[in-house]
Amino acid sequence: MIKFLHTRIRVKDIDVSVAFYEKLGYELTDRRDSPQGNKLAFLGLEGNDVFLELCHSPEYTATCPEDLMHTCLGVPDIVEYCDSLEQGGIEIWPSGWREKFTTGGRKMAFVTDPDGYEVEILERA
Repeated sequence: MIKFLHTRIRVKDIDVSVAFYEKLGYELTDRRDSPQGNKLAFLGLEGNDVFLELCHSPEYTATCPEDLMHTCLGVPDIVEYCDSLEQGGIEIWPSGWREKFTTGGRKMAFVTDPDGYEVEILERA
């Protein structure tokens, strides 16, 4: 059986990115330098087997074009989760997300990491 293990994204400042993803609920599980000189950080979420690998390369300028890709987190209570993120200084979009959640339908919001990668947040029943 083939198993999906991790996704790598390039970042400008690995410490800033690790701190951001920790605010989202990720835990730093490993940190090391690669033989090529890259700084690597592996982050996981409790109960998940898939990791997010952050990679900083001194010679590489990380830029993420808008809407190139995104990751997605499923949370049991999106209002509670987004409130906690806002209290931690993270901007939730679209604006007016609280009001939009009262009209029914799928509850979805987004945050943008320090390098421009979008993280979708979905409420999972």
